[in-house]
Amino acid sequence: MMDQLETIFDNGERENIEFKEYLTEELHLKDERRQGLVCQMKHRLIMGNGTALYVVGVTDGGLLRGISFSKYKETLSVLNCIALEAGAIITDCKEYQVNNGWVGLLTIKNHTNLKEHILIGTAGHVDHGKSTLVGSLVTGIMDDGAGKTRIFLDMQPHEIDRGLSADLSYGVYGFKNGKAIRLKNPLSKKEKAGVVESVDKLISFVDTVGHEPWLRTTIRGIVGQKLDYGLLVVAADDGATHVTKEHLGILLAMELPTIIAITKIDRVEEGQIAETEKQIMHILKAVGKIPLRIKSKSDFRTISNRLDDGVIVPILRVSSVTKAGFDLLDQLLLQLPKRNLGAQKPFQMYVDKVYQVTGVGTVVSGSIKQGEVKVGDQLQLGPTDYGAFIPVKVQTIEAHYCRVDKASAGDIVGIALKGAKPSDICRGMLLCEEKIKSIREFEAEVIILNHPTRIAKGYEPVVHIETIAEAATFERLEQEYMMAGQTGRVTMRFKFRPYHIHEGEKFIFREGKSKGIGRVVKVFEGR
Repeated sequence: MMDQLETIFDNGERENIEFKEYLTEELHLKDERRQGLVCQMKHRLIMGNGTALYVVGVTDGGLLRGISFSKYKETLSVLNCIALEAGAIITDCKEYQVNNGWVGLLTIKNHTNLKEHILIGTAGHVDHGKSTLVGSLVTGIMDDGAGKTRIFLDMQPHEIDRGLSADLSYGVYGFKNGKAIRLKNPLSKKEKAGVVESVDKLISFVDTVGHEPWLRTTIRGIVGQKLDYGLLVVAADDGATHVTKEHLGILLAMELPTIIAITKIDRVEEGQIAETEKQIMHILKAVGKIPLRIKSKSDFRTISNRLDDGVIVPILRVSSVTKAGFDLLDQLLLQLPKRNLGAQKPFQMYVDKVYQVTGVGTVVSGSIKQGEVKVGDQLQLGPTDYGAFIPVKVQTIEAHYCRVDKASAGDIVGIALKGAKPSDICRGMLLCEEKIKSIREFEAEVIILNHPTRIAKGYEPVVHIETIAEAATFERLEQEYMMAGQTGRVTMRFKFRPYHIHEGEKFIFREGKSKGIGRVVKVFEGR
């Protein structure tokens, strides 16, 4: 047996090395098992800077067994399917005969043109350091303790002056061959576009608003963007506040796997940090989540295959002033697997913002919900106030100021359209491949989280679905009234105009301090 294989057995599974006895098409290519194997392979590729070694015909414990030739060939076929879905290929396969059976050493490498794009939404109380953390992450610049790096995200004069974010903002950095690529000048559109082009893994942040009066904007950032993960920020010197709990509730209601960063650890003693950590763990356990403190890179092994199921919630301590914990946060973000956003489904993108750009024309921006869009595509935009759809053509596509020929599920893009004026378009419209249902009325299962009195027929909260934020009337309730803590079915109707929604979509509704969550169970077309 060759020295390479002997060395692998001496040291066992680790980092980019995986042992497999044998895999079958019937069992291991089913949805859940397949997705688990894809996530596992992506982790091994990340830990090996784009290269993973798989040993076939050996148990997880390292027992050299050897398998029949038919099992060996079927295992190679399964691993080839898994590699293709993980954006990789098997580049080499060495075969050995052991104990009258077969053992294989496979080298698996990332495609050189693969670009994995992870979209993360930040949340947390005002002044807990969300924008500062993102600013320091994407630049590598240490903060001065007074919000020096948050200015890279707050672009409006009143935001800079008051030190409060008032709208969604975006940050981006990436990894190439496992090394972080940051922005020297985050205000340079050219440099930002260069990072997007050069990295093999892109991390985009949607930085939301922590000030309570702008909860509507925060909800829009979490519900309206096609996020992969949430990053909840909690300041060590302030602890978990009612806004912290509210933002965590929104992330969990949208079933977003969440990471928690305890910030400002440079300001307080260990006892205060531990107390904040204890608070967070208590809150997470109360809602059925498993908190896991990340102290070193060895802790990643515990969660490497569980990062995207949302059960385990990693907790890290960080400081934007000293950059303590940044290496661990970098490593965690590096190995986050892309969640399945329906890349093979027909293209859909809910409009978040509309612009009129000189020399370009009408531009809509948003996060692609599903599918792929290319320059030249003929699409539909709607529904309008009267339920119609407008035929449009894609002129250009930009992602973080980088001009691209196509974009896919999860990408944040600006799309220049021919065939529609900005006055024709509003937030919440859908850009899609073909005309689909225009919905005014729908049935939903709702949970009332907070309300001071009784809710009855005629109640009118604002409903947040995707980028839609529209008043909707409770037309019919299955019981006479509902109160905080109760669950029930309600028929709801958008008050002013129709939108496209579908069965299964989750949403949040609010009115003043009253809040609830729901799931669409039936839509009524044409009402």
